[in-house]
Order: sequence, then structure tokens, then C-alpha cells
Amino acid sequence: MPQFSANGLQIEVETLGDPGNPAVLLIMGLGMQLVAWPEEFCLALVDAGYFVIRFDNRDSGLSEKLDGAPPGSIPLAALRYFLRLPVRAPYSLEDMATDAVAVLDALGVEAAHVVGVSLGGMIAQTMASEHPDRCLSLTSIMSTSGDRRLPTSSLKVTRMLLFRPAADADMDRLLDHYVEFFRTVGSPGFPTPERVVRERLNIGLRRSYHPAGVARQLLAIAAAADRSAALRRINRPTLVVHGDADPFVRVAHGIDCARKIPGASLKIIPGMGHDLAPGLVPILCQSLIGHLHTTESNHSE
Repeated sequence: MPQFSANGLQIEVETLGDPGNPAVLLIMGLGMQLVAWPEEFCLALVDAGYFVIRFDNRDSGLSEKLDGAPPGSIPLAALRYFLRLPVRAPYSLEDMATDAVAVLDALGVEAAHVVGVSLGGMIAQTMASEHPDRCLSLTSIMSTSGDRRLPTSSLKVTRMLLFRPAADADMDRLLDHYVEFFRTVGSPGFPTPERVVRERLNIGLRRSYHPAGVARQLLAIAAAADRSAALRRINRPTLVVHGDADPFVRVAHGIDCARKIPGASLKIIPGMGHDLAPGLVPILCQSLIGHLHTTESNHSE
């Protein structure tokens, strides 16, 4: 997989399919890597006639790490966030959206259908708001507007997010922690066998494990302003997807996003939590590909 210079950083990028086809830019969530996009999901998009672009966000995977930036205190930032006080971060969601635009620049892609999951959805929303000419459409999955009046994560999820294994924990201990985390946030209606979860997480952890980068991404989320006004300015065809069993980003966040983005379609999936479980992939592909085809059909009229 090649690396490109994008927005002054080295960004790891993988492409699938024919570059002559309409592009779909996939933006992954907090601390996750491009390999977290299920292969069958990506190949379904290719088979549907799309050029798929996935990449590691800054501070994750094989992309450049910003270790020169101060890490900050996550518990302190969380406290300030819940008290609705300002939070300082080494970089912003706007910076990460500019990274995504720069990936398109590096590939010579004028505009793409932009699909983001969780933190990736926040970045995708920002891209659609701030760089509308680069977005053919927006799909925001299990994400939020950042409105602080919305319900928070479950206590167990918050605790697991804030208190991670020690820096010197061995691979088995790390793997156990993340398996437990994904069991906690996963989809009760689409349970993934632990063996599969463990295999997928093992691939990611051995490819890259960089907790300081996750902390800085968390700070970027905590420091972000409420995007409600920005969402109301989005003028691209939008699909919002959320699970009704998400304990991390509650379903109210998805409903809120769909209400604030003009003309957005909302797909609530019963039994879906905060993961891309194998059983969800056909449902997600059907909804997404239908959205993309509708967008292109309307654009050609």
C-alpha cells in the first residue's frame, strides 16, 4: 500500500477498483485503521462499480504519528467536556477533514462519495460542510453532531475508553482488552463470534498499536464545537445510518444528525451496536449502494 504526502503528513492509502469509476472515500473511526473496513464491504462497492479509497487517519495505522504534540490528559479533558468547558487539542476535526481532501488531491480525484464511521462520520460531516465541492454525497454511520445535550455513552463504555491497559502491556493483554471493548459496544442483534473478533483485532494490533495517537484523536473530538449549524449548511445528498442498540454513540445522535442535515435519509438498524459486524455488512451495503445510485441518478437528470 502506498503512502502519499497529504496536508504535510505521510498518509497510508489503499485503493480498490477502477480509478475511472466514481470514487468512494472511506473514513474510519477513533484509533481504527483502514483494515477495519471489512473486505467484503469494500469488494461489494467495487462490484457495484465504484473506485474505493480507504486510508489511515493521522496518528493511526501506518500514517504519520504526531508524537511531537503534547498528549494531554484524557480524564481531565473528559471532565472539562462534561462540564461544557473548552478543551485544548493538538489538532482539530477540521485538520483531519483537510487530510481527507488531501488524499483525494494526491490521487487526482476531483470529488468522491464520502462515507465515515463514528469519528470518521464527524470528519466526513466536516468535509461535506467545509469542502462541499469535493463531496458527491455524504454517508454518516454511527456518528454525532457533537450536540452536548444528547445522551452520553454507557458508563462501562466510558470507563473502558478512558482507562486502557498500561503502556508496557503485552500483546495478549492488549488483545483481551480490545476484545472485551468490542464485546461491550458490539451489535447484540448481529453477534460476531469471539474468534472472528480476536482475529480481526490481532491483525490491527500487530499492524500498528499507538495509544498516544488515540488519545490525541480523543482530544480532537472533545475539543470540537457543536456541528449543528454546520450540518444545517450541508447541501449534499446524505444518508445517516445508526443502530438502535449502540451503547457508545446512542441512537439519538443519529436521529439528531438526520434532522439537522437538510433532506437527509435516516436508516435505523434494529440490533446494531457500534461495530461493522459481518452480519451487518449486507444490510449496510444495500443501503449505501442504493444511496449512491440514487445520488448519481438524480445528478444525471
